[in-house]
Parts: sequence; structure tokens; C-alpha cells
Amino acid sequence: MPDADVVATWNVPLHAQVHKVEFEHGTTTGKRVIRIDGKEILRRDWMFKLVGKETFKLGEMQCTISVEALGTFAYEYTLDVNGKTFDKFKEEQNKKLHSWETTIGGHEWRVVLDKESMEVWANGNNIVTAGEFVDNGTLTHFELGKTPCRISAQSSGKKKTGVLHTLYVNNTIVPSTIDAGQASSSSS
Repeated sequence: MPDADVVATWNVPLHAQVHKVEFEHGTTTGKRVIRIDGKEILRRDWMFKLVGKETFKLGEMQCTISVEALGTFAYEYTLDVNGKTFDKFKEEQNKKLHSWETTIGGHEWRVVLDKESMEVWANGNNIVTAGEFVDNGTLTHFELGKTPCRISAQSSGKKKTGVLHTLYVNNTIVPSTIDAGQASSSSS
């Protein structure tokens, strides 16, 4: 159960899923706790130095949470992912990945298209696809369970917008997920 000392939360988008990273900082006890998706991965109690860095892995990604003093009783918490600020990492992931969430027959699916490799991931698994060239772009066919799906890639006709990707499940458009990777942090 999360503690009242949770001072920062980040939602980190990766191929498999959006991982929730929580950081607890007990400014009176010196406690530091990192949780990923609710599972505690690091705990330090009774640390006398209240500022500093904590490094951990998120999948293959090297992450660092920095704690910096803003004043006598105020702290700033930042997350770096693979040597990049969280915002820069999230921006690069948004350019590289396109995701959708849908429910089919009571089963929830997170579908992610890696726009660089054109690989499709469903609930964290790289799935088999079949590509097809069509008049205005490409179709990538696959199945979720036994349900036929396809991702359409078509030019928007605008250089700034680029290629538009649309997921169809049983010929019905699934709305794209607006990136859930929002950071929130507070000062204590």
C-alpha cells in the first residue's frame, strides 16, 4: 500500500506497457522507496543525507531519480531514463511508438506500434504480422486472440503531421491512447 510519503509519480511509456514509477521520500525519517507498478524495488531507511540520486532498472532502461533541495524544507524530484530527462525520453517515445487500448470479449489489450521497426506489440509480446501495400499506404494485419485486426498507415499529406496510423479491430476504429506519460511531483 503506497505511503503518505509518495512525493513523485511518473508514467513511463515502453513497448510492453506504461510503467508507473513512484518515489517515497521521508524527509524526517530519511526513508527512500521506489516502486514500479506497485512493486517495491528499492528501500533505504534512516538516510542522513536527504538529497542525492537513486539508480534502478526499468526493463532494459537505466533510470535515476535525483533529489535536490530547493530550500530548507522543499525538494525537487526528477527522473532520467537512459541518460535523458523524463520529458525528453517521453517525447522520443511518442515519436517512436503509437499505442491503443481496447477490450475484446472482456480481455483488455494494449497494442503498440513501433513506427521505426513496424513491429506490433500486444500486452508486451511482439506479435506476428503480415504487411500489405495498398494505394494510400500500408496495412499491417494481425490477430488479438482470434479477432482480426489491422493497422493502417497513410500519409496525412502534410509534412509536419507525417504518417497517420489507425488501428481497426473487426473493421472498427479504435481511438489512439493519448500518451499517459504525465509526470507529477510535489514539494515537501
